[in-house]
Amino acid sequence: MEHLPLIILGSGPAGYTAAIYAGRAGLTPILYEGLQPGGQLTTTTEVENFPGFPEGIDANELMENLRSQAERFGCQIRSAIAVKTDLSAAPYHLWFDDESEVTCDALIIATGASAKYLGLADEEKYRGQGVSACATCDGFFYRKKTVAVVGGGDTACEEANYLAGLAAKVYLIVRKPYLRATQIMQERVLNNPKIEVLFEHNTLGLFGENGVEGAHVVFRKGEADERRYDLPIDGFFLAIGHKPNSDIFRPWVKTDEIGYILTEGDSPRTGIPGIYAAGDVADPHYRQAVVAAGSGAKAAIEAERYLATLPTN
Repeated sequence: MEHLPLIILGSGPAGYTAAIYAGRAGLTPILYEGLQPGGQLTTTTEVENFPGFPEGIDANELMENLRSQAERFGCQIRSAIAVKTDLSAAPYHLWFDDESEVTCDALIIATGASAKYLGLADEEKYRGQGVSACATCDGFFYRKKTVAVVGGGDTACEEANYLAGLAAKVYLIVRKPYLRATQIMQERVLNNPKIEVLFEHNTLGLFGENGVEGAHVVFRKGEADERRYDLPIDGFFLAIGHKPNSDIFRPWVKTDEIGYILTEGDSPRTGIPGIYAAGDVADPHYRQAVVAAGSGAKAAIEAERYLATLPTN
């Protein structure tokens, strides 16, 4: 069985930044790309809020640049997905979908979090062409346009308010006849003249020739007074939550009730020696590429310090 000093799981900004730092430190890290090479950022188009690119940069180009930089410093990148772990004791044991098994002294978990979608075929069709799961990332592209946000909790209300500062009109599509958000968030939405809440509405699909031009919606689906109509919009934002990709680690590391890995203070330490969590898998609050990159750097620095304490063969 192959034994490696340091494994990084995930190829988003957190994973690649960890690889860059670890590679420069001479740790010869091995990075497994995971479910989505390049991470969630590759589901959007242009990135305008990553430092160092005053004119913005294509999301896939940014991730390719990070990948190349990691490889420049000696990181080996593998295209396998971790399916099982045993982190009960060092060396830590991992199994992958290509039937390989490895052990390692240190592990950086940067597997991210997957946005929840409604399950409509049109969501995939228009992804990056009007469909987004991150208002902070993509809201700027909808200045003075009309958008819809799906959801009724705090996140949906927060995103609707954020978008109202940019867009001309925001529809908040809520499945229930009430908002689940906290009272203060409800008040902000209901008192914002640019936000219209569509209670008891469901989205049936999206339409448009060169991107989203509208949504097929239904009021009181399945009831006697059901009414279906088309809602003209330019952007469709999902705000129904994220699922951290942490299932295979949960028997060993501490998580919150949703599955986000809990770390010690503002560090990436999980409480298990040599095991670190970086990026969206441990971040229920910000979910920004630059924040993930910073946490990846911290994880690599911690891993370097930990590995330096181990006896050499």
